[in-house]
Amino acid sequence: MNTSEPTKKLRTDNPVELRFVGPSENRDKVVRYLKRMGFTDMSDSVPFREAFLEDYEENELPGLALVGARYKEDLTQKELSKLTGIPQGHISQMENGKRPIGKAIAKKLGKALNISYKVFL
Repeated sequence: MNTSEPTKKLRTDNPVELRFVGPSENRDKVVRYLKRMGFTDMSDSVPFREAFLEDYEENELPGLALVGARYKEDLTQKELSKLTGIPQGHISQMENGKRPIGKAIAKKLGKALNISYKVFL
């Protein structure tokens, strides 16, 4: 595998986030076991709002999340439009911060992009 290629998250129908508390000496064993089952260790991740808040205005962040999630799933705006029933022009406007993303639209986008809808709100 070429390490410069972007990695893609596996598509899942119903992703779930797990949190556990336990003995620290078992952490690595548990992480390895969960990875074999298809889970991803997110312990070193930073919430996107914290990572980008210095560079972008708060109202720009949902659009950036949409662009990133669409890229992760290797979809064009037109393909996402077909999956969600949201007009392609509206998707473009949302990505550029010119159209807000409401809860109902966020849920459609989240389902199509295999991501929690909450990142768009």
